[in-house]
Formats: sequence, C-alpha cells, structure tokens
Amino acid sequence: MASSQPGTGVSGLARLRSALPFSSRDWGLLLVAPGVLLFSSFMLYPIFYLFYISLTDATFAGSVIGGGADLIGLANYAQLIGDSQFWTSMTTTWLFVAVSLVIKVFLAVGIALLLNHVRVAGKRYMRAAVIVPLGFPGIFTITVWRGMFSDARYGVFNTILGRYNELMSSLSAPQALLFDVPIGFLSGRWEAFFAYVTTEVWLAYPFMVIIIVSALQDVPRSLHEAAMVDGAGALQRFRTVTLPAIKGPVLFASILTAATSFQQFLIPWVFNQGGPSRQNELIIVYGYREAITFNQFGLSAAILIVGIAFVGMFMYVAVRYGGLAEGVGDE
Repeated sequence: MASSQPGTGVSGLARLRSALPFSSRDWGLLLVAPGVLLFSSFMLYPIFYLFYISLTDATFAGSVIGGGADLIGLANYAQLIGDSQFWTSMTTTWLFVAVSLVIKVFLAVGIALLLNHVRVAGKRYMRAAVIVPLGFPGIFTITVWRGMFSDARYGVFNTILGRYNELMSSLSAPQALLFDVPIGFLSGRWEAFFAYVTTEVWLAYPFMVIIIVSALQDVPRSLHEAAMVDGAGALQRFRTVTLPAIKGPVLFASILTAATSFQQFLIPWVFNQGGPSRQNELIIVYGYREAITFNQFGLSAAILIVGIAFVGMFMYVAVRYGGLAEGVGDE
C-alpha cells in the first residue's frame, strides 16, 4: 500500500488536484454548475421568455409559439405608463404591502414575546396553536374569510357589529359609538382593502412568529439579568437587549413576507376580483385580467415583468442596506 511520509510527499488526491489545470475556485464553480443550470432552466428561462412576449403584440396563448405575434418593441411598456389603471394598481399594491407588513411585524413581535415570557404557562401548546393557520390550504382559508366578511346582514362580522350595537344601545351609549350595519365589506373600496389586509395578516403572521420566537430563544438570559441589575425597566430592556438581538431575523422575515404580499393574487380575486370597479386590483390581478379577460397577453407579460423588476429591486435594497448581506463575499 502506497503511503506518503509527513513532510516528504503529498497524498494521491493532492497530486491529482495539482496535476489538473483547475484552481480551488474552479472546482467550486464546477460543483455548483449543475445547480445553476437547473435554476436557470426553471427560473431564468421563463422570465426571459416572458420578457420576449412583452415585446410582442400577442393576443392569445398560442400566438407567440404559432407565429401569430409580431415584435413591437417597448410599445406595451409605453402603453402601461399612460394607463391610469396601472398606476392605481401599483399604488394599491404597495399600500397593501406596507400596511399588512407593519401590522404583521407588530403582531408577530407581540405574540412572540408573549410565547417566550417566563411567566406564561402552557407556552408549548400556545406555540402549536399559533401555527394552525399554516396547516390549512390557502384557498380554503381565504374562502372562509370571504364568508366572514360577507356583505349580508347576517354575515359573521356584521352579526358581531349588530350585537355590539344592541349592547351599546342598552347602555345608552352615544350615537357616534354605533356602527351602520350592515357594512359592505366587499362592496366598498377601503372596506374591501381592510378585508384583504386582515386575511393576509392571518395567513402570514405564523411564519413571522416562528422566526421571532427562535431568535428570542437565542438571547442570553444573563443579558436581561444584567440590565435588570442596572435598573433597566421592561421597555428599556426590550429596546437595548431584545430588539438588537432579533432585528436581523425580523428583517429577514419581513422581506420574505413583503415579497409574498406583493405577489398576492388569491385574496383579491376570491373576495371580489379586485373590486369594486377595479379599485383594489393588485398588480398580479391586473396582469391576469389583461391576459384572460381582454386577451392582451403581450401587455399582461409587460405588467408581470414590471412586477418582477419591482420585487427584485425591493429585495436587493432591503438585503443590501438592511445588513443581511454582511460578510457575503468576504475572504
């Protein structure tokens, strides 16, 4: 059996590596090449093909493949700039992302702090209950919430508000404290927007709670004890000890859920198809309607490319300037 003596030779593997014209970096690139190729096939190719469609006047699904579409350059993008519905959709989408994200962060942090508090009993069962929404199919949950937000007088929320009105009336409460029931949750613009946000928060908050609870468990108890010795109150300990420790995970979860909110389709479509009168038409719903309802596949592709570009820029800025990319690329 061949062997190498320490200090006098190298192993057979080392000889082979030194004989081949590849550096360690080249070997690394060769190892990741299959994964990159697979990623390109399933992710980048469809995006490039979608971009190609956006440069045509395609008006039906097979027009590009069948040769029935002509290249028109950036005409679809120019049409979007002059389309007021595009700007309404984009504004509504970003407002939806911002409002739902703020609510999710505050709600998830509050629940995570509660589930991690030493004085809370039964935390194990409470954590299991929190993740229940993740166990249901999205379309099922959304359909249930749509029924709860029904415009009918005996819809769940309208019934609750009706009972509230009866209670306030029995207590001789001022008229300003009463609600005008039934409320058209799905027929008013801002009422429907509120319904979208509520449902989206319900779908996404368990993921954020899981991330934040995991981060809180990594915060050393000794840091809190030292802060308490120094006379720090609960709020000051949260600001100086807890918040810096969970800032990274919270930002990470926020970026992912914000990108998912931007791509939300099922909630507005199942609730009222982005209504009323397309006022709550999120960007993905807008692109879908242009393709399926109006047969403008080229314009729809342009809308989706713009959406992909906005998501990409948002995630790049959030990761780059949020400190999540620190250390990446360092030798």
